[in-house]
Amino acid sequence: MIPDAESKILARLTELESEIVTLRDGYLVVNKRYTQALLSMKSLTDSTLEAALRASMAAEKSALACKNAALAASEAAAVSVIEAAEAAAEAAGLAALAAAEAAAAASAAASAAASAAAFQAEETAVQASSEAAAATLRATVAAAAAAKLALEAAATAKSLRK
Repeated sequence: MIPDAESKILARLTELESEIVTLRDGYLVVNKRYTQALLSMKSLTDSTLEAALRASMAAEKSALACKNAALAASEAAAVSVIEAAEAAAEAAGLAALAAAEAAAAASAAASAAASAAAFQAEETAVQASSEAAAATLRATVAAAAAAKLALEAAATAKSLRK
């Protein structure tokens, strides 16, 4: 009876050993996929941060273009060049639109960075999300300034017609 019990125990130990090997292999596969997912999310976070920063720079440059167009409209008004003033006002309006689009892009990038940060829960992802949010703020401020300048340029051009 003892040899029969020993063989049952050995058979069960062999089964358990096989299950442990299967579980270990499964863990390695899951761990590899998780690592790949984290690397992918890190790449996404880096890309969204870069997109947010570029969008904020674009919005700031659009605001500067809008400011220059508004200045050109004012100077053209002084010289009575109505068409140039209107063209400058239109350029200012388009620059304001570009700034608004850049602000929207920065916002979308910040949202993606925040999602990545929530998924990763890593300090670098949280920092990237914070930087993307700051870039969105810069882009939004620039877009608001561009819109204000565009309105001023349009008002200047309109006053020339009167």
